[in-house]
Amino acid sequence: MKAPFGSWKSPITSELIVADTIGISSPTWHQGELLWIESRPQEAGRNVLVMREHNGGQRDINPAPFNIRTRVHEYGGGAWFLHNGAVFFSNFSDQQLYRQGLDEAAPTQLTHDDGLRFANGCIDEKRNRIVCVVEDHRGDGEAVNFIGAVDIRSGDVTELSKGHDFYAAPVLSPNGKQLAFMSWDHPDMPWDETTIWLTTLNETGMPDELHKVAGGKNGNQKISAQQPVFSPKGELFFISDISGWWNLYRQRSDQSICPMEAEFGSPHWGFGLHSYDFLNDSQIVCNYAVGNVCHLAVLDIETGNVNNLDLPYSDLGGISLNDQTLTTGAASPTTFPELITVNLQTGKHESFKQSTNLTLDKAYYSVPETITFPTANAQIAHGFYYPPTNKDYRGAIDNKNSQEAPPLVVMMHGGPTGATHSVLNLRTQFWTSRGFAVLDLNYRGSTGYGRDYRDKLIKQWGIVDVEDAVYGAEYLVQQGKADQDRLAIRGGSAGGYTTLSALTFTNTFKAGASHYGVGDLEALAKDTHKFESRYLDSMIGAYPDEIEVYEARSPIHHVDQMASPCIFFQGLEDKVVPPNQAETMVEALTKKGVPVAYVPFEGEQHGFRIADNIKRCMDLELYFYSRVFGFSPADQIEPIAIVNLDS
Repeated sequence: MKAPFGSWKSPITSELIVADTIGISSPTWHQGELLWIESRPQEAGRNVLVMREHNGGQRDINPAPFNIRTRVHEYGGGAWFLHNGAVFFSNFSDQQLYRQGLDEAAPTQLTHDDGLRFANGCIDEKRNRIVCVVEDHRGDGEAVNFIGAVDIRSGDVTELSKGHDFYAAPVLSPNGKQLAFMSWDHPDMPWDETTIWLTTLNETGMPDELHKVAGGKNGNQKISAQQPVFSPKGELFFISDISGWWNLYRQRSDQSICPMEAEFGSPHWGFGLHSYDFLNDSQIVCNYAVGNVCHLAVLDIETGNVNNLDLPYSDLGGISLNDQTLTTGAASPTTFPELITVNLQTGKHESFKQSTNLTLDKAYYSVPETITFPTANAQIAHGFYYPPTNKDYRGAIDNKNSQEAPPLVVMMHGGPTGATHSVLNLRTQFWTSRGFAVLDLNYRGSTGYGRDYRDKLIKQWGIVDVEDAVYGAEYLVQQGKADQDRLAIRGGSAGGYTTLSALTFTNTFKAGASHYGVGDLEALAKDTHKFESRYLDSMIGAYPDEIEVYEARSPIHHVDQMASPCIFFQGLEDKVVPPNQAETMVEALTKKGVPVAYVPFEGEQHGFRIADNIKRCMDLELYFYSRVFGFSPADQIEPIAIVNLDS
């Protein structure tokens, strides 16, 4: 039937999304058993280690209320590992390390120091200790990070390597005699410049002299190196972007094992990256991306030959091997995120865990079109265009007796050093099934397109990302795929900053939604946590030396230029973007008379995990757009006050 865009009735409700969807990640083989992490919105986002049973069922390992999540760098990752039939994990509530046998009902606490956090661990079996990244919050001022060793019997912590601002990826050689890890220092982020180090452990287990293996600088060129891994023979391998692309290398050669304009690595936002593993002494199984489309391949170490496996997926996760069987996370434009196994001999794959049990007719799903479009200064940008799709509806006829163009939601990913992928996501389909078009944008500075594209954000945050959002929206308007008078922009965190900047410094967008976004760059530089405390040096400029640039690009200082309505969603326990960012912006817009709504959530941090809050966000953003764009949503939504629109 014909109905105005935005008003279509959709079976993809916010309640359905949070009720039937879980996060699934980190599938791992251990002693022939498959385990993975489930993040459950219905349990306030609790992370649970789950094991597949031989009858096809599954069993939770860590009981409630234990939550496998570390706060090292705030973003965490690498909160658990397996060894000898047991899981070692960091528990979110107290940030202490625990051990639990996979056949045991409850964990045993190993550490007892409230000021320490732990991540990215591995077992030093010879010395009965855990080697890991430790973050020390016991002193005044900035936290101190180091590579440490935790005695499994006593819980005592020993410093192994200290002096750099950040550490990651400690790994021991097969014989336990060598230790490799990566480090970096302010003001660099791990995708700017890192160093991989190698050292020999002496008889007492302490490291001897450190030797630089990769990364650092090549002349004036910064190099990002990551994921050190020892081969079965004890040779160190790693990923480096010295060529302009994150490619695979080995310690004994300056040449990539397989030179490609492809990304074998990804931005190190969280610990535990594992995009390759050794099948045997001569072959590596790896996941690499070209244009943010992932491929799974077997790589011959000596010849560099790549044998791609034919899989129907566009996005793949970390790799774990059990002989000739691989497990990873996977998704595609027509497949929700799922965990799969792949038989490397036959190439056959099997899904064993889905992120949702939803069985909707695929005629409700929008399949993205990959687009590359011209942007400012004769450059190009990338994205995925999702047309409005619902088998029960088509757009209405406008007063000129022609097909109306749909409203467009431009989605800005977070980071900003990150990327979006062409995968089936219910939160995107929530919009398209109601009659919205969506542009999921990989603006300049996004990852997956090589170092040169990634570096286009240097000193240009708030400029090139905004330009690409504007040019992308206008490109779709020119093609008749979006209505110029109903353009919205939304984003979380860094994407929220771009949203606010686009609404402030351009007149392209008629509405916006900021999810825990930045309005005041100076406040972010002063208030945020250690990991990102110097992030803005590269994207904006050194603070406070270039304070005028911070002020020029902060929407809060230019509220007089902002005229389009905006809704703000904010977690009140957010340490990355504190609530005062949203509150200050809302107050300023209220005084100016711009339509604005503010939705704070108690108990939420940076990114929302509680099911009811996720549902409320989606419903209220739809309600907000309906009021601004003048349509009646089919959903029954409890309204929220929109200051300066309701009065």
